[in-house]
Amino acid sequence: MITSFQMRAARALLGIDQRALAELAGVSLPTIQRMEASTGNVRGVVETLMKVVEAFDRAGVELIGEQARSEGGGRGVRLKEPGPPRRVGSVIPQ
Repeated sequence: MITSFQMRAARALLGIDQRALAELAGVSLPTIQRMEASTGNVRGVVETLMKVVEAFDRAGVELIGEQARSEGGGRGVRLKEPGPPRRVGSVIPQ
């Protein structure tokens, strides 16, 4: 579903820290820290994983799955559309 590498890359694209992601997703900071500390696919409660994925989606980040079409192949993240930073909740991506 999502890897710890994708989580860190998506946060980097948005210019936010773990605390901001926790707020956007409505989960605790220790939960985000645990998820990002894992290797490979993030494991956890499906509802919590969905909150994080949906937070990235609302922020304009597309998560690219293993079999999803992308020029370079493999997993990754990308912005859905280029352009100026959009306000995401109380956080403005840099």
